[in-house]
Formats: sequence, structure tokens, C-alpha cells
Amino acid sequence: MSVGLVVSGILALVVLAFAARSIRIIPQARVGIVQRLGRYHRTAESGLTFVIPLVDRMLPKTDLREQVVSFQPQAVITNDNVGIQISTVVYYRIVDPRAAEYEVANLRVALEQITQTTLRNVIGNLTLDRTLVSRDEINAKLRTVLDEVTERWGVRITRVEIKEIIPPRDIQQAMEKQMQAERDRRAAILKAEGEKRSAILKAEGEKESAILRAEGERRSAVLRAEGEAEAYRKVQQAQIEMAAALFARLHESDLSPEALRYLYLRTLPELAKGEANKLFVVPSELQGLAGVAAALGGVAARDKRGGARGGS
Repeated sequence: MSVGLVVSGILALVVLAFAARSIRIIPQARVGIVQRLGRYHRTAESGLTFVIPLVDRMLPKTDLREQVVSFQPQAVITNDNVGIQISTVVYYRIVDPRAAEYEVANLRVALEQITQTTLRNVIGNLTLDRTLVSRDEINAKLRTVLDEVTERWGVRITRVEIKEIIPPRDIQQAMEKQMQAERDRRAAILKAEGEKRSAILKAEGEKESAILRAEGERRSAVLRAEGEAEAYRKVQQAQIEMAAALFARLHESDLSPEALRYLYLRTLPELAKGEANKLFVVPSELQGLAGVAAALGGVAARDKRGGARGGS
């Protein structure tokens, strides 16, 4: 009875051990290569899978996610014989686990070596200046070549990046001096443009100021001339009105023509006193007027003497 229980227990343990070694769980985004009697049998997908103990063997799980590998700086020579160091970063993904396992012995080492070789070939066709400004072009060429080579390894190169370019120390110093000179040149250009702009604005301001000043003087002169013209018209109007009033009074009086001429002669100096009178016309009959004045003076004297006698 006890011997049967022991045997049953042993068989149960064997079955449990057999089941434990037969059941495998593969995580998401990973696969397992199953070998049977040392040869490739199948590729187990993620999830629960079964193998036959002592017959099947599962290799280390292969990660199907995108992988990143960074390579140390390596020495390369440009087309103009300048030695520089370049470090790279390669992004890849395994698309065929069977090929990645059986077509290459050490995927990372092989990837590093092919990257270095390809990088030397690409940089060897470029000058230093072209290398420093053509990172995108270098990355594209590296990716194309690496993708073609690693295709038979079951690997797809998704991206290649130039991480760092390290030129020699003397080249770095020359580049720093060149950059400083370029910055100084740009600063001088900006300063000159600023001074030019300032001079232009100053000249435009002076021009506008002169235009406004001239416009003000012109308007002032126009207003002054209009004022003088208005004053002249008013003076002329006053003289006309005065002369009209005078002539009206003379017309109403009973003076003789000789007396009127005499009064006209005496009025001429008063008319000439006006500031607005620019032209004064003297009658051509001055001698006749002078005779009339003398005659009138004699008449006035006789009248005066006659009055004196009558009084005595």
C-alpha cells in the first residue's frame, strides 16, 4: 500500500516536472526560437506555448521592439585629408527572428563594424566643411547602405544619426576664430545699417522740417500780403468816401470855378499824405492854377481892406 503511494507520488512529480518544462510563456513583443534535436523547428509567438522536454529547446527570446545602439567615436579621414572623429547612433528592428539568429553570429558587433566601414566610405568622399554641414545627407547614405546589408540578417535599419563630430584641436581653434570674425562682420554690418538708417531718418526729418518751415513762411507772407492789400483797399475806400463827401459839399456850395480849382490845389497835399498812395498825379495846369490862386488871393485882400474902411 505504502509502496504504491510512493510510486504514485513519484509519477505525479515527474508529470508535474514534465508539464512545467513543457509550458512556456512568451511576453508581448517578443518571440522564441524553438529548436528540435538541434535544428530550427518553429518561431513561437507571444503568449502560451508548449515544447517537448529533452527534445525541444527554446533559445533566448528575441525582442521585436526598436533597438538603439550607440557606437563610440571612430577616426575617419575626409576627402581633404583631415582626420576627425565621429560617433553614431543606430536604430534598428528585428523583422525576421530566424534570420537574426542563424544568419549572423553577433548582431551588435556585426552592426557596429558595418557602420564604421560605411561611415569611412561616406566621409572619405566629403570635405571637412561639407561634412560639418551635411549631417542629414550622411545619415541618409548610412541608412541606405546599412539597410541593404542587414536585410539578409532579418534586421531593418529605421534611423541612423551622427551623434558628434570632433575635428582636431587646431581645426576647432580656426573654426572658432572664423566664427568670431563672422560675428564681428555681422555686427559691423548691423551697426553700419543702423547708422545709415539713422542718417536717412535724420535727413528726412530735416527735409520735412524745412518744408514745414517754408510752408509756414509762405503762408505768413500770403497773410501779410492779404493784410496789406486789405489795408490798402480800406485806405482807398476811405479816401474815395472823403473825396466824395468833399465834392458833394463843394457841389452844394455856390463857389466859382476859380475857387473850386484853388480848393483842389490845396487838397492835393492832403491826398498825398496817405501811406497807401504809391502814385500821385499832379495836374498839368499848375501855372493856370497858380494864377487862379493869385487872383483869389488879391480878391481876398481887397475884401479885407474894404471891411477895414467900413469899420473906420
